[in-house]
Amino acid sequence: MTMEPKFWVGMRRTLWTAAAGLLAGGGLLAWSGSAGIGVALTVLVVAAIIVSVVAGRIRPAAQQNLANGDASLPVLSPLVRDVIELLPDPLMLVDTAGRVLFANRAMREVIGVGMERKHVSSLLRIPVVLEALSRTSATGEACVVEFTFRVPVERHYQAYTARIGTDPTVTTLLLHDLTSIRRAEQMRVDFVANASHELRTPLAAVSGFIETLKGPAKEDTVAREKFLDIMSVEAARMRRLINDLLSLTRIELNEHVRPLGEVFLEDIVCEAVAALAPLAEEDGITISIDVVETLPPVTGERDELIQLFQNLLHNAIKYGRKNGRVTISLRQSSVAGRRGFDAMVTASVQDDGEGIPPEAIPRLTERFYRVDVKRSRERGGTGLGLAIVKHIVNRHNGRLQVESRLGEGSTFTITLPAARKSPDAVVTEVL
Repeated sequence: MTMEPKFWVGMRRTLWTAAAGLLAGGGLLAWSGSAGIGVALTVLVVAAIIVSVVAGRIRPAAQQNLANGDASLPVLSPLVRDVIELLPDPLMLVDTAGRVLFANRAMREVIGVGMERKHVSSLLRIPVVLEALSRTSATGEACVVEFTFRVPVERHYQAYTARIGTDPTVTTLLLHDLTSIRRAEQMRVDFVANASHELRTPLAAVSGFIETLKGPAKEDTVAREKFLDIMSVEAARMRRLINDLLSLTRIELNEHVRPLGEVFLEDIVCEAVAALAPLAEEDGITISIDVVETLPPVTGERDELIQLFQNLLHNAIKYGRKNGRVTISLRQSSVAGRRGFDAMVTASVQDDGEGIPPEAIPRLTERFYRVDVKRSRERGGTGLGLAIVKHIVNRHNGRLQVESRLGEGSTFTITLPAARKSPDAVVTEVL
């Protein structure tokens, strides 16, 4: 009679046990409605691993401890520790007494080190989480709760508790970081509120003037011309706002897609300067371009880069001094990369205006943020220009730096990677 190899016997036993773990944790799929199916599947995988591996490893370890007169917590096998340690979400295993069996690296980053064999209430002083752990440990009911850490930085989490039916019983605590989701929700709310306000103001003005022209000023030629001019300005303001909103939305949708074209920044800057030259002439501002060497092309989307420099130039003109100067400098630089030093092209737009307060600089790229609201609106600003600049820079894998001193002006510096030369181009140059 041929004996079945021990390897296949053990493998079949492990697969059956893992399947039992998945069935036992099937109720956890109900969580997918609130936290996403990815998190629910993570919990199911953890449940299967713990049931299939911990059940076979923790029981002998616990029995060995008891045989040696050690009634402390069970010892996790190295395999279980390695698997849980690599999970990206914070996870903790707790026994029936509320003492920590094990916490992975992600959990240690949240709570701190040295957690094992301590009571969970001394580490995580969140009443709703402690209550969920206690209920799950006592009844086996899976719980989902949300909580917030206020310090040192506000972070939002969703906690999941589930009991694994091993001997001894283990309760798992899995945390899912909701901070980015909550921030995105708040940004969306703020964006809708700001956009509604920015559109409502000129729309109310236009509606008021229309009513006036239809009523008291119906036959007043002078008032009619004045009101029509104001209505034209307000309509142009709404048009600029809508265009910027559409541009920002389009850029954000494609922000993860790297551009493929190659362009020369000197040509881009010259085109942007030509478009804004009439606006600069109104304030007597001189725009100069300083290029000291032949620059390599950069990998970029031509229209987006033109929009980027138009926005920077428009800000420099808008906040510069009358009869002042705006200087655009183009240079080649390099940064340390994986294969030595990567070539970069740096463009700086410098004005001689009033400067920006230090506390305002970190907020410059926020949507609808303005340092001087009145002046910005008078000069046709929408509050979205630098937000557009930031997202274009991000898409081009570049960097934006702002330097400013009150009374001396501001400098906005854009650094973009130079286009990599193809092998064919290198061969052509060598020949």
